[in-house]
Amino acid sequence: MTLKQAYLIVDVGTGNVRVAVAEPNGNILGVESEDARYEKDPHHPESIYFSPDALWQQIIGLAKKIFDKTGEINITAVTATSQREGIVVIDNAGNSLIGMPNIDHRGREWEDIIEDKHAVYQLTGRYPTSLFSALKLVGLRNRIPETWQRVHTFMSISDWVQYKFSGVVGYEHSQACETLLYDVAAKDWSADLCSIFDLNPSLLAPLQDCGSIQGKILPEIAAVFGISNDAVVIVGGSDTQLAIMSMCPSVNDIVIVSGTTTPVIKISADYLLDDAERTWTSRHTDGNSFLLEANAGVTGLNYQRLKEIFYPNEPYALIEEEVASIKDAQCVAALGSLIADEKSPLIRGGFIFNTPVSHELKRGHFVFATLWDIACSIFENYKSLCEVIAHEEDHIWACGGGVQSRLLRQFLANLTNKKVGIRDNYRQASAVGCVFACNLALGVESDIPPVLEEVAPDDSIAHEHLYQEWKKSRGTFKSAL
Repeated sequence: MTLKQAYLIVDVGTGNVRVAVAEPNGNILGVESEDARYEKDPHHPESIYFSPDALWQQIIGLAKKIFDKTGEINITAVTATSQREGIVVIDNAGNSLIGMPNIDHRGREWEDIIEDKHAVYQLTGRYPTSLFSALKLVGLRNRIPETWQRVHTFMSISDWVQYKFSGVVGYEHSQACETLLYDVAAKDWSADLCSIFDLNPSLLAPLQDCGSIQGKILPEIAAVFGISNDAVVIVGGSDTQLAIMSMCPSVNDIVIVSGTTTPVIKISADYLLDDAERTWTSRHTDGNSFLLEANAGVTGLNYQRLKEIFYPNEPYALIEEEVASIKDAQCVAALGSLIADEKSPLIRGGFIFNTPVSHELKRGHFVFATLWDIACSIFENYKSLCEVIAHEEDHIWACGGGVQSRLLRQFLANLTNKKVGIRDNYRQASAVGCVFACNLALGVESDIPPVLEEVAPDDSIAHEHLYQEWKKSRGTFKSAL
């Protein structure tokens, strides 16, 4: 009997760890997930870390759960994707020492060692902050020298997962963009950038292309997972880039990737920078094009947590039905999303509604306001991108679990005056992007996922009035700090 061929995909996000099994045609056979496990680092109040060994055991356990459900299949390739900016450091013997996620800011107090931030922006395509990996390394070196003395190299989380499978050290280009040590235009590591942070270039792992074969799976690892020794390990990449890859956009398209945060990204053939230094510029997974990004920050996570408050046991379909029936917005929200034009983030937020509290105010109004806040925040960042380079296409692509709300997609269409399209793989976009990477490496043609729905602008809500109300409410919260 010929076993069904499939790929094993590991996806380490900010909020959860997922393992998926997918066929080469993009069909997802199974997904298992658990919450990501972080700990506070006592060496610094803004330090958050994870145990790489514990993460690896999570991955093994999730894979075994999937295989119990899928039955016997032939895993021909393994790949990984992950949150950007997160890293794992290893020692000379290959032991994993510490994992630092994107939400770790142990390097914040050393941001001022960068004397010419403009010069760094020109090379890296992003204004340098403690979000990025170089300053995590600086914080580790300065606060935990006993660990730092053992550090041999570091990798993005997805590259580290691939290392665990193959034993090969590498750093994929879209992930390298997030280190502040990589010259985005030159597509290479930069000794000049290393010198700014006093980091030895010997720490840098060899660069690898997404969709290339890294090597064969280690026999002892194949035995642990119960898969063939002939399986190959494929270089994946950043979860954002792989999600975009699965949408099959064209150069000059804009893609909204709505998850825990919401990057709003313009695909460009050229290396573009924002004179106001509001945007990021990264390499795409194809090795040739670039991504110009403004990020609306925490959006999907807000929606998820408010669902737990107002609709703890109800399905998303019921929420959509209740919220879509609202014709009179009873409140407006400002919930801490990021706007590229603002010099500082909104750190206090909430809902504004008339007092005394109206009997007409329902739970659906709070979710309506939340979705409107997300849409307006995305729109503000979209406008920032358009100030750098015009968006003349009549459509926008969207993917990620955050855009499962059709009402949100309608809000976006109305605000941008563009059609908003989703493909039928939009909820599992990063995983399908991993399938595309495996297919590329193995010479298998990837099918373009069909368009599931396209939402056109309409006049279903008085969006201009609501937009002005939202701006006023956000201004109220900012001025109250």
